[in-house]
Amino acid sequence: MRVLVTGGAGFIGSHVVTALTAAGHEPVVLDALLPAAHPAVPALPAAEFVRGDVRDAEAVRGALRGVDAVCHQAAMVGLGKDFSDAAAYVSCNDHGTAVLLAAMAEAGVRRLVQAGSMVVYGEGRYACPAHGVVRPGPRAAADLAAGRFEPRCPQCGAELVPGLVAEDAPADPRNVYAVTKLAQEHLAACWARSTGGRAVSLRYHNVYGPGMPRDTPYAGVASFFRSALARGEAPRVFEDGGQRRDFVHVRDVARANTAALAGLARRPEGGHTAYNTGSGEPHTVGEMAAALAAAHGGPAPVVTGEFRLGDVRHITADSARLRHELGWRPEVGFAEGMTEFARAGQRASAGVG
Repeated sequence: MRVLVTGGAGFIGSHVVTALTAAGHEPVVLDALLPAAHPAVPALPAAEFVRGDVRDAEAVRGALRGVDAVCHQAAMVGLGKDFSDAAAYVSCNDHGTAVLLAAMAEAGVRRLVQAGSMVVYGEGRYACPAHGVVRPGPRAAADLAAGRFEPRCPQCGAELVPGLVAEDAPADPRNVYAVTKLAQEHLAACWARSTGGRAVSLRYHNVYGPGMPRDTPYAGVASFFRSALARGEAPRVFEDGGQRRDFVHVRDVARANTAALAGLARRPEGGHTAYNTGSGEPHTVGEMAAALAAAHGGPAPVVTGEFRLGDVRHITADSARLRHELGWRPEVGFAEGMTEFARAGQRASAGVG
């Protein structure tokens, strides 16, 4: 199958290209190599390369010639610096996706695997001993400043027990990036209904691994910690380090893309399906920082008590649907993956050179 990979020169995209090639597909890379993500031309994947922006309809039409399916990885990621980034996020993520889908409709390409995110859920699943499953609202700045990090039951104020989120949980995006990722899913669903296309959104958890960008505000917490260690500095852990996340290795995420493509080929009818894509092994941010620091040889993490209003406390999801329906299984365990990541190289980011 000839597969267009948007953002195929980036961190996750380049691993997707490698996985597609290993699975016998013919990947084509479309990447704008924007300076914000690539301060210099990176080592390009061993695949046909088209330099172009997903917001450029002409470039997208050219890249789609002869293509059977699309793996849409191009996006502006991370929490960013502040709300001044909002227009850039919407432009890259939502406008870019709309241009791509319109060109796919025109070209008759009817298979799409899209990079989604677990951020669409906001806070994760919580249970109150008295009121069962509840949905706490955004945490108050005053509580965070006072070190009260755990969400409380909105009805009785009791401590809550975090659990796993399934794909049918209500969406509740808490920052601009999350809003744009949810909009991408809605656009994909509309495209599928309009064209009879088949679309999958893989809701990635905290992806990490070799080739993550360094020293950038537009990356995940694993990149922040690894960047600090590379500078000889202690990872700075926000809040009390007890935030629960699911850290999933980038090679497992890349294989999830090939599994989703195979699933689309078997699906007789159109439509859109979302799949949580995580390791199934929740760990705290503090545990991750400690594992990275130990494998790297120090320095040890520092818990700062600092916080960001756009962050959520706990978000770990149930990836059983992806396992059962598409036969995907993660292969890289937490200890093995963190040891590799602690010793692997990172990509330069804008401002690093």
